[in-house]
Amino acid sequence: MSTERSLTRDEAVERAALLEVRRYDIDVDLTGLLDGVEWRATSRVTFDCHSPGADSFVDCLGEIGTATLNGRPLDPASAVDGRLPLPALEAENVLEVSSVQHDTASSAGILRSVDPSDGLVYVWTSFEADDARRAWACFDQPDLKAPHAFTVTAPESWVVTSNTGPESVTEPADAARVWSFPDTPPLSTYVVVVNAGPFHEIREQRGGHSLGLFCRQSMRPFLERDAAELFEVTEQGLAFFAERFDRPFAQERYDHVFVPNMGGAMENWGCVTWSDSSLHRSEPTRRMREGTANILLHEMAHMWFGDLVTMRWWDDLWLNEAFASWAASWAQAEATRYTEAWASFLIGFKVEGYRLDMGPATHPVRGDVPTVAHGIANFDAISYVKGCSVLKQLAAYVGEEAFVAGLRDYFATYAWQNTTLEDFLGAIGSAAGRDLGDWGRRWLREAGTDTLRVRDGGLLAEGPDGGSPRPHRLNLGIFVDRGDVLERVDAVPVETTGTTTPLPDLPAGALVLPNDSDLTFAAVRPDEASLATLLERAGDLDDALARGLAVTMGWDMLARGELTGAQMMRLVLDVLRTERTAGLVEAHLRLALRTATLWVPTPDIDAHLADLAAACRELADVPELRSAALKTLAACARTEEDFALLASDDDVDLAWRVLVRRADLGQYDEAAVAALQARDPDPDSWVRALGVRCARPESAAKDEAWQAVFVDRRVPAGTPAIELATCLWRPGQDELLRPYVMRYLDELAAIDRGGMLALGVITRAMFPYQSADAGFLDGARELVGREGLLPAVRQSLLGATDTLARMLRQR
Repeated sequence: MSTERSLTRDEAVERAALLEVRRYDIDVDLTGLLDGVEWRATSRVTFDCHSPGADSFVDCLGEIGTATLNGRPLDPASAVDGRLPLPALEAENVLEVSSVQHDTASSAGILRSVDPSDGLVYVWTSFEADDARRAWACFDQPDLKAPHAFTVTAPESWVVTSNTGPESVTEPADAARVWSFPDTPPLSTYVVVVNAGPFHEIREQRGGHSLGLFCRQSMRPFLERDAAELFEVTEQGLAFFAERFDRPFAQERYDHVFVPNMGGAMENWGCVTWSDSSLHRSEPTRRMREGTANILLHEMAHMWFGDLVTMRWWDDLWLNEAFASWAASWAQAEATRYTEAWASFLIGFKVEGYRLDMGPATHPVRGDVPTVAHGIANFDAISYVKGCSVLKQLAAYVGEEAFVAGLRDYFATYAWQNTTLEDFLGAIGSAAGRDLGDWGRRWLREAGTDTLRVRDGGLLAEGPDGGSPRPHRLNLGIFVDRGDVLERVDAVPVETTGTTTPLPDLPAGALVLPNDSDLTFAAVRPDEASLATLLERAGDLDDALARGLAVTMGWDMLARGELTGAQMMRLVLDVLRTERTAGLVEAHLRLALRTATLWVPTPDIDAHLADLAAACRELADVPELRSAALKTLAACARTEEDFALLASDDDVDLAWRVLVRRADLGQYDEAAVAALQARDPDPDSWVRALGVRCARPESAAKDEAWQAVFVDRRVPAGTPAIELATCLWRPGQDELLRPYVMRYLDELAAIDRGGMLALGVITRAMFPYQSADAGFLDGARELVGREGLLPAVRQSLLGATDTLARMLRQR
């Protein structure tokens, strides 16, 4: 097995100038995965060389068995660091490489998993950013796109999915079947896919498309519960994007495959692969459904932005992720029932963009990416969330009509090609009649957040670290006091010019809310009188997005030390007094819980949790808010009155949360855990049981969870791992948890590889915000500077450590 080496940008440029890939014909043999670990593949690559006689290399991180180039044998032993040399290329070339991948358990490109409930085996792939080379030999960089044709031999009981629908499936022979898939369009290597297993399939014809849903057999009840909505949102999204982009999705078949132990979702052309934690194991709340719809539309948007038109190199990663994030909320708000999508984005995601952008982990939206490994480090809230916000600002800056016209031209001009930032801004600028060169430089190539203040009849703008500000197009919301409501009476459009922009005369005594409608990405501060009103009466604002802006502003002030945790709690609880949109209530409850447990002095935690519990009890009286209220109450319940209210709902997910809280309070009930696990239909319910046990204030309980996460790596990525982390790190258990805090740094130091999605879960979800102290900060900062640390781990640790330092100052 070869060691691996990350492709550099210079190497990619050189290879792309030299080669043009005509097609891939790939045979995959999965029969060794039914009872073993071997993924076998033969890759036949047809490609041209623009300088005959030149040398190059192909990427392959499997164990190479045989290799031939134009009929000449190549020595497998010549492969070093995952690269097989290709000497003396001809003008037209055919390369054939047979390989075996034994690492099918680490989620690095390929995962073979066994369902613990029934013993059935499933296999999935996810190749972003450069993991296709683990499955077969290929030129694994985004700008060498080519059609792929797959032939897959799989156990006869398995269903195989790929980017296109199968054109033939043979009758079983030797306990196997052969699945043949026609050519894909020209695709980058990271968006092709092969999944297999005894999947349950649901298929419907909707809006001219054949829509498929797949899951493991044990997840069938959950998929069938949610299938109607998944089909509905898929149909709505495909129709919306086809009309807005003036370009329908380019094939009839469109599948969603829900797989175990995946840390997110992946935009494979025509066959999106999801973590099946998105199939919620009890009746989902509105926010959960909204979140699922957002992921669905995010991955769908990639069919145009990422798959159809692809960035040339990973420094333009934002062209993929920022656009998909923006388009998902845009489509949600305009084409689905989740019309509050932009307010949900603000409260649920944008606060994370502000958090990361204010600390040492910040980087330009378009970052410097010398290697693929550095590109993986930029899959963060800057690329996704700030990038999305910057695109929303661009749409406001040029006008949505011009923005959409530019997108249509962009897709028409560059279909099935690779582009750069300049290509994108050129298309938008041409449609808008504006030169966006300076705009793009300021917004996309410079890091940090501007600050906008309303002062003395003007809007004062200041760039990061006191530098010059970016251009902003925003609204000033004008609200007047009607007694029990702050009513918006006007929205004044402003386009900033330099550091000071004069404002028109504003009504005397009115509350002025900068960035009304949330059009730009900036730390905003109203005039002193408006700020005082917002901090006391944000719940009286007559618009959900305005209320969200007040809370987001408060959170930014909290993180910058301008507001205390107690003031932030009052602000959020005041908004919860009036907010009645279920998804937004849940988002505010989560923010309140995080503030009460992480941003206030430790002696004050119980008092703030009591205030939050009181708010939850009131919200539970509103039927559409009851589920979200009770789930938050379960995290802060202390009285028998609280537990009696929680027992009034027969919900398995809620019951698990209650058992976690009781265990945390020293009321662990082993019989109750066993009984709940027995009636829980979730095949991963053992993780919930583990969570209850590890919430106990006992070292043996913490050791068991630690072993499962970091040593055995058996906790499924995604929601299960995130929820287990909240059970491990409990408020009030600081002394007990202190040894584990330092062990976390040891675990990060030892990580030498792993799938991008799985790495993100381990480094981010398990970060010990709750129990870390100044000693941990010193150790984390030392680790950040240590040579050999994976760039993705370093980036994640930088951002989390900065946030922790801010929390500790508040505590």
